[in-house]
Amino acid sequence: MGDPLERLGSDAAAGLESTMKEELCMEIDPPFRENIATAEDWRKALNKVVPAVVVLRTTAARAFDTEAAGASYATGFVVDKRRGIILTNRHVVKPGPVVAEAMFVNREEIPVHPIYRDPVHDFGFFRYDPDAIQFLSYEEIPLAPEAACVGLEIRVVGNDSGEKVSILAGTLARLDRDAPHYKKDGYNDFNTFYLQAASGTKGGSSGSPVIDWQGRAVALNAGSKSSTASAFFLPLERVVRALKLLQKGRDAVVNRWGAITIPRGTLQVTFVHKGFDETRRLGLQSETQQMVRHASPPGETGMLVVDSVVPGGPAHKHLEPGDILIRINGEVITQFLKMEILLDDRVDQKIDLQIERGGTSLNVELIVQDLHSITPDYFLEVSGAVIHPLSYQQARNFRFHCGVVYVTEPGYMLFRAGVPRHAIIKKFAGEEISRLDDLIAVLSKLSRGARVPLEYISYMDRHRRKSVLVTVDRHEWYAPPQIYKRDDSTGLWTAKPALPPQSPLLASNYSFAPPTVLSGGTCESSPTPMERIHHGNNQDLTDGVTYMDTNYESDVGSKRRKVEEESSSDGTVIADSSLHEPTEENSRPTANANLIDYKGSPAAAANASLAERVIEPTLVMLEVHVPPSCMIDGVHSQHFFGTGVIVYHSQSMGLVAVDKNTVAISVSDVMLSFAAFPVEIPGEVVFLHPVHNFALVAYDPSGLGAVGASAVRAAQLLPEPGLCRGDAVYLVGLSRSLQATSRKSVVTNPCAALNIGSADCPRYRATNMEVIELDTDFGSTFSGVLTDEQGRVQAIWGSFSTQLKYGGSASEDHQFVRGIPVYAISQVLEKISCGTDGPALLINGIKRSMPLVRILEVELYPTLLSKARSFGLSDDWVQALVKKDPTRRQVLRVKGCLAGSKAENLLEQGDMVLAIDKEPITCFRDIEDACQALDKHGGVDELTMTIFRQGREMELVVGTDVRAGNGTARVINWCGSIVQDPHPAVRALGFLPEEGHGVYVARN
Repeated sequence: MGDPLERLGSDAAAGLESTMKEELCMEIDPPFRENIATAEDWRKALNKVVPAVVVLRTTAARAFDTEAAGASYATGFVVDKRRGIILTNRHVVKPGPVVAEAMFVNREEIPVHPIYRDPVHDFGFFRYDPDAIQFLSYEEIPLAPEAACVGLEIRVVGNDSGEKVSILAGTLARLDRDAPHYKKDGYNDFNTFYLQAASGTKGGSSGSPVIDWQGRAVALNAGSKSSTASAFFLPLERVVRALKLLQKGRDAVVNRWGAITIPRGTLQVTFVHKGFDETRRLGLQSETQQMVRHASPPGETGMLVVDSVVPGGPAHKHLEPGDILIRINGEVITQFLKMEILLDDRVDQKIDLQIERGGTSLNVELIVQDLHSITPDYFLEVSGAVIHPLSYQQARNFRFHCGVVYVTEPGYMLFRAGVPRHAIIKKFAGEEISRLDDLIAVLSKLSRGARVPLEYISYMDRHRRKSVLVTVDRHEWYAPPQIYKRDDSTGLWTAKPALPPQSPLLASNYSFAPPTVLSGGTCESSPTPMERIHHGNNQDLTDGVTYMDTNYESDVGSKRRKVEEESSSDGTVIADSSLHEPTEENSRPTANANLIDYKGSPAAAANASLAERVIEPTLVMLEVHVPPSCMIDGVHSQHFFGTGVIVYHSQSMGLVAVDKNTVAISVSDVMLSFAAFPVEIPGEVVFLHPVHNFALVAYDPSGLGAVGASAVRAAQLLPEPGLCRGDAVYLVGLSRSLQATSRKSVVTNPCAALNIGSADCPRYRATNMEVIELDTDFGSTFSGVLTDEQGRVQAIWGSFSTQLKYGGSASEDHQFVRGIPVYAISQVLEKISCGTDGPALLINGIKRSMPLVRILEVELYPTLLSKARSFGLSDDWVQALVKKDPTRRQVLRVKGCLAGSKAENLLEQGDMVLAIDKEPITCFRDIEDACQALDKHGGVDELTMTIFRQGREMELVVGTDVRAGNGTARVINWCGSIVQDPHPAVRALGFLPEEGHGVYVARN
């Protein structure tokens, strides 16, 4: 293979060589080694061969069977110029969808299409249009498998990762090497010998011709052992047969390629070649050995022995590991080649095998199975997952039946449930799954948002079923389920809908209500939609999976504090939700006490503080998943946990406030677990503050049921007065087991200004914010709320994302927690309650408008007045600022303007902001208040600012910008790339194209 993307793992080789811990890889690309002899002959041969060798650039569009999705470089060579056929490796042609181009030595590039890949051996063919080559004179390379012999001097002509032609000299050392074993869960060749040469090879030359001095290909370069200087070559006997059948099939059809069948037979048995000394230890009789030696060619040293049998195959329960093969149809067989010729010529026919098992001779009659019938040529794609019948290759690796339902790539829906790669699905929604059609039939009955159980097994724990809960996609992150099938006449894969048109899963609206478990195990819901009015239908993107926990106690983080295990008022306590607390004005009236004190609630802890008991019914654990197809705005993970607090709860809607390191973007799936009642329901992100580190997530109270809706309530917010240094607060949050955890702390700094640098991939970072610091907390991953003694929320204890930079280009994602004052949340809630002119969302069937936020798109930072005086700030302004705020004693300076903002060409880096409308400015909130005052006046969107620039005081009229709280609203997913408008973190870098707009590639 060409790139690291194509590199296969290493595993020990079979037999005696397993003790050597061979490191094998499918990458060949040798350095040039000086020719030893017959230089003129080699020069002529290479001049003829090199023009026929091509660089292959392949892109596997989907994971399939043994191969992952990705791009790579490899090598191939022309074996039929007239018909346009290129020979290369199977792992280059790919068993699944592939897009490929071939580049000749003169840099002519043409598209190529796969026409055949062998189900077992490592070879395959591409086709191309010979008329497309206009500027190169070349000849095909003839195949001469009979020329291979020990001691033959050879050359390997390949490419160096797509950069240039490279040539390696070597000598064939072995013709009977065992097929290399690359990895236990991927492609491996078997039932064949390999050729071996002492030569160091590396990435890029998979599929290179191994030529002799006459310019004939004697073998096909396939793999190497990276720990030594050994390369492995595939013999060409079966390649020649396949090529002849392709040529014959092409000639039978005029002006186009048709689907050509190359007969391949199998018993689903893996044989290994063992020497006569080993077969004797397995019980081979002396008379049998003597007969075999006489009947075999001179120099034969061993026999074929059964190594493994695939369950459910033709030989299952007939052959066993250790059986020694004597004859097939009366003919003595000791070589793989003769055995394969017999099997390929007798597909769907009976054959007679004579074997010896433990010294006893046995005769077995078996039916030769069509190898192509157990090699999948179609797959189901649902929510990014690739699912198809288990192939012979993987059935052999995993010891499972061919054809069972196999997960090549879990995609989004199955990944959320914890289903791994290589899983075998056994049961779904209460129904047994044995074929892919069974799975499709179950899917066709499900609706969006349904939660159903799934049982699977893995090859690493094959005797134990694992059960998970799968949530069917509620949104249209992915296209509807489709079946893709390979068309061998074109080399392309055609798609068709997998589900009937009347399937509930194809309905455009999602519905949710209290789940009802049906007899089949399916959780169905009644219609109460909670959907955005507009949302995209994005295609899938395979990406790496990462995880971020913003609410779990660990040893990571600079603010780690040990929790004292004492039963004191400031220790860790556990409370319940049985305490009756008054609700705020917009909350649902308290229900009957018998409903609130539900049976499942634990008794109140005797040592729980009042604050903890009051706030526990308002706490929520959020689990957030981001689809790989929607990794926008620089979001750095696909999985988040965190604690939120209910800030609004009525009969029609509930709202949860949470930090934006837990809910980073609106295109995500959110599940809410309530501390007050054991239920899990979905939520929708309805508001992301453009500046402050909080988001609002809506939920449907009817999903809680009557008991749950009455047990849950909204917290009482206390935005004023603000916290001061030395104030006592209660830090309350949830553990992963949904137990309330709290401690009493003291505010050490109520107005700490954040200074978070930009990440390598720009993402949201808190700017123009003052946060609250405590003397002690629960570590860098514990989030919750800060309350007073009565349980009134004064701040969100939220998580912030940052990136630590090391020497060079190394960096690492980190997080820390600080207090976020709730005044901004109160302002947003007030606008939602009173109505606003912002974007409309359909929440629980009711159209609601979310507020717009007026901001000054300028990044600011505080500077001490003592420093500002050194820059020339007058004593009058210093005194005015101290008088305005004797605590902070600071002035705000401009760090930069967001590109495309109205302030971009007015304010400059280093400007000191002294006043707005003659009122001194000392903190970020002063600027926020000035922006909000513009909304009250109406029709005015500019601020009159007094600034200090380079020793001069001046007044400027600076425009403000209005931003919605829905984040990025439009995304294009094209060929795996995610393209969007530049989000604020990108514009904060200070650049946009001269046109004033442009697109940002979030993923490529």
